[in-house]
Amino acid sequence: MPLEERKENAGEDFPEIQEENLDEEGTLLPFDIPDFKTLLKKQGYALAGRHSAVKTCLWLRHAMNGQGFCYKSKFYGVQSHRCLQMTPTLMCNQRCLFCWRPTEVPVPLPGEWDSPEKIVEDSIACQRKLITGFGGSPNALKERWLEGNEPNNVAISLSGEPTFYPYLPELIEEYEKRGFTTFLVTNGTVPEMFARVSPSQLYMSLDAPDLETYIKVCQPKSAALWEKINKSLSLMKQKNSRTVIRTTLVKGENMFNPEGYAELIKKASPDFVEIKAYMHLGFSRLRLDRSAMPTHAEVLEFSQELAKHLGYEIADESEISRVVLLSKDGKKSPLKLFSGMD
Repeated sequence: MPLEERKENAGEDFPEIQEENLDEEGTLLPFDIPDFKTLLKKQGYALAGRHSAVKTCLWLRHAMNGQGFCYKSKFYGVQSHRCLQMTPTLMCNQRCLFCWRPTEVPVPLPGEWDSPEKIVEDSIACQRKLITGFGGSPNALKERWLEGNEPNNVAISLSGEPTFYPYLPELIEEYEKRGFTTFLVTNGTVPEMFARVSPSQLYMSLDAPDLETYIKVCQPKSAALWEKINKSLSLMKQKNSRTVIRTTLVKGENMFNPEGYAELIKKASPDFVEIKAYMHLGFSRLRLDRSAMPTHAEVLEFSQELAKHLGYEIADESEISRVVLLSKDGKKSPLKLFSGMD
């Protein structure tokens, strides 16, 4: 469908999202937020057009100040100070307990969809604006700041579910035309779009070993989304992109049944599996206790059990981020898509 028609029918592709947001006026929130845009600003987001957003992460700031790089650098070679973290839509059809975003706040459906070209232009401009302060900071490395003004990797993974954006394949292509590598993170609930995208690296979140746990932990708009997740797992096996299954472990909620996870992951046969601890941050603190955060030793133990059932091996780990990487042969970054940080 041409973009012009999309603008006239912005709500037709995802009617369950539209209905949900129109029926939220009476929702009682455990905090006082004057409006959605004010909330985004307070959280450090920069709006890129009508419905996209950009936000710098802690590791970008560390990298700018010469204080280290995130585990994506260690695992995949991404340069943290040149990584643009964004989303083409802030809407989501899940309300995961562990999500640091304010899932309790409804996100309005855009009246019009911005073009991929506009989103790319605006997101790069937002990133440059967000890192302006590092240019004059005595603690920042000048070379890193200059490089950061020319981002070369985009993590389409900020907030919301990116597969709701109807021009996601074209958005990925537009970034790649400009020399970006592309990381896409999805919850797998829109298999029709999942089948169409071809980023440099395709992540899919899998945060439950069964339907009952999925409903409890991810709080989907519909239990039928579990079937769509399973369909996306099967589609992943057919992908030419480098693929990753990512699981966030929440102690007492979904940190059990490694056999169940393994059976689901086998459907996808991903290049990598990331097992990461839930971190007690942001709005998740309203839903979970600090005790729900596993230690790195506990994440490692769970990962070892999962690896046995999968026939994978531990390829690397990052204790500070409480994350373990599994691969089929115990090696990292076999496709060598990325250059820079080793």
